[in-house]
Amino acid sequence: MSALTTCLGFPRIGSDRELKKALESYWGKRTTADDLQATARELRRRHWITMKQAGIDHVPSNDFSLYDHVLDTAVMLGAIPARFRGIADPMARYFAMARGLQDPATGTDVAALEMTKWFDTNYHFLVPELEPEQTFTLDPARILVEIDEARAAGVEPRPVVLGPISFLMLSKLAQGAAGTSTLALLDRAMPAYERLLGLLATAGIRWIQLDEPCLVTDLADDARVAYRRALARLSRWPVRPKILLATYFGDLLSNLPLVVHMGLDAIHVDLVRAPQQLDQLLPVLDQTAIVSLGVVDGRNVWRTDLDAAHALVHRAVAQIGVDRVWVAPSCSLVHAPVDLERERGLDDELRSWLAFAVQKLAEVRALAGAASSSAPTGEAFDAARAALTARRRSPRVTAPAVRRRITQLGDAMLRRASPFASRVAAQRARLQLPLLPTTTIGSFPQTADVRGARAAWRGGKLSDADYQTFLRGETTRCIARQEALGLDMLVHGEFERTDMVEHFGQLLAGFAFTEHGWVQSYGSRCVKPPILFGDVSRPRPMTVEWARFAQSLTARPVKGMLTGPVTILQWSFVRDDQPRRDTCLQIALALRDEVGDLEAAGIAAIQVDEPAIREGLPLRRRDHADYLRWAVDAFRLATSSVRDDTQIHTHMCYSEFGDILGAIGELDADVLSIETSRSRMELFGDFARVAYPNEVGPGVYDIHSPRVPTTDEIHDLLVRAAAVLPAARLWVNPDCGLKTRGWPEVEQALARMVEAARRMRREVAG
Repeated sequence: MSALTTCLGFPRIGSDRELKKALESYWGKRTTADDLQATARELRRRHWITMKQAGIDHVPSNDFSLYDHVLDTAVMLGAIPARFRGIADPMARYFAMARGLQDPATGTDVAALEMTKWFDTNYHFLVPELEPEQTFTLDPARILVEIDEARAAGVEPRPVVLGPISFLMLSKLAQGAAGTSTLALLDRAMPAYERLLGLLATAGIRWIQLDEPCLVTDLADDARVAYRRALARLSRWPVRPKILLATYFGDLLSNLPLVVHMGLDAIHVDLVRAPQQLDQLLPVLDQTAIVSLGVVDGRNVWRTDLDAAHALVHRAVAQIGVDRVWVAPSCSLVHAPVDLERERGLDDELRSWLAFAVQKLAEVRALAGAASSSAPTGEAFDAARAALTARRRSPRVTAPAVRRRITQLGDAMLRRASPFASRVAAQRARLQLPLLPTTTIGSFPQTADVRGARAAWRGGKLSDADYQTFLRGETTRCIARQEALGLDMLVHGEFERTDMVEHFGQLLAGFAFTEHGWVQSYGSRCVKPPILFGDVSRPRPMTVEWARFAQSLTARPVKGMLTGPVTILQWSFVRDDQPRRDTCLQIALALRDEVGDLEAAGIAAIQVDEPAIREGLPLRRRDHADYLRWAVDAFRLATSSVRDDTQIHTHMCYSEFGDILGAIGELDADVLSIETSRSRMELFGDFARVAYPNEVGPGVYDIHSPRVPTTDEIHDLLVRAAAVLPAARLWVNPDCGLKTRGWPEVEQALARMVEAARRMRREVAG
């Protein structure tokens, strides 16, 4: 007998990134809001039919979003900050919350909501801003419309809603509000959720999926109390659909008692990240409750070991019966590429090792069909066994020379020759920079001309020599523009790079690449992670020629630009056949070689970006120390070979750093640049608390918004920063790279940034 199948969510962007293109066309005023909504409707219809045809019994709705599902939840609950309420058009208001809005015609100038990482993924969500006396007013229109759309497509949907506790825990109080926890707003929020349950029941909905991912984190007492109260209220609501409580990205552990015996109808658990929790859950599960088993990895691209997954499914079936077991991916498939069938450039061997979202649905169906069998057979199981065996035996996976280098690592390779206090004097003597030096994070706008030239080159319509000439021209103009703006430390602009991880993966051994393996990072921003399948090494220098060329164009220092080992690891689809630590150290060794070559080429400052170091932090405190140890070691292995007068920079963005600032200090980077503009320097206060010892560049320009900050705004942020750290240890820079912005707004914003820095210098000198 087969078990039922389900899916927690499907990729939103479309197999050809249709959502990205529709959003950017709408923002560029080339198409209308109706055009955007038409694209969204067609994508939803296509995804529902794909899931139904794949044999998924419980198909999700409301998992689609025009920008971000947490933002959607805030809008659904009426949690719209005061600065946006004057924007009458709902769609304009929605995107103003996501991206900010600067409209000289109406005088509207509002900053976007803060953005941060969704747990330990590279997906970014918008942080809802709540007032201490927040009023929640349910707006269910979008959910109800999508139910009608799904039924018109022949699908009976299960709406997906972010649960009340996770919503509140992921929110923040508006700046200036103090003394209140967002969880204190639970009683204000619950009536909206209860009303939603009633409306869905009236609409004939049988099931609702309530996502509560915070249940796999370490919870304080107030959160535990809040969970008990909220789940009890919802489960006892007299007119409601059945509730599937979905957890993912880890295990319930001590939070398990918060969800059992609460009257919930089904519980989803992630058995990819935490297979051990199945044996903890089954003995205490309510006698009629269903368990949804997340046995197919929703966050990676490797083919599932169907035999290992089946063992978990069959164990549950044997204990509680097949009618109480569902089979599912571990989490929403929004973190996976859409369809492996579109990949024509991968060789057959590597292709046989992979599964994208569509293929993962087929794996779920195969596992459900074999749920009651003690010895599963059939084409799907045979193909999986053959592919897994071939992958384990493939000589492409291991490189003996790389493994020998790893065994030769020693502590001396993880330390700079001198402490920061000695290095900083040597660096200032060499670089001759002013107080509060200005710089950027690395990339400059990737214009239509840049993208067009790259496409022509890849398509064989532009020769290698002509493409190199084009890139040299772009780099030359970029250096000239930076000099004209008055920036103190320059960058080459990265016009040869598509992506800060994919670019390096293409130059390192052990990586493979897709044509259509896109996943959503935030809004319209999509990334195409490389597939890290084997041991990593550097066949030849990767960035030295571009750094040397850029430095030849100017007397000002030009930074060499590298992506750090942890970020390359985190933003790739990483091999699952060895510890992540081992893979990270291999990447670090390859980068160490590159850092050495950049220094030998005369580059005085080298930036090794680690925006993903906080993202990689495990969700449970018990696992923090081990991860931080090897993450710090990997960065230091990559950077510690340079002389005292060579300045090492790193960059981090869109994460809460307060709880790992000790480890960030241990990186021992000479200069750390971070994102702080959306939070108005709120995150920067932690640097004073831990007495951060080195130099810092707190971001003063939000590059994820099209609005241009005023000089006064930037100056105000610098004043706030100087109240935390001495001006002598501060740099001035944007939050992140500028590749997604246009030149007019970039030049205007950077000119204001330079002017604000100069004003601040005069004030400090005075």
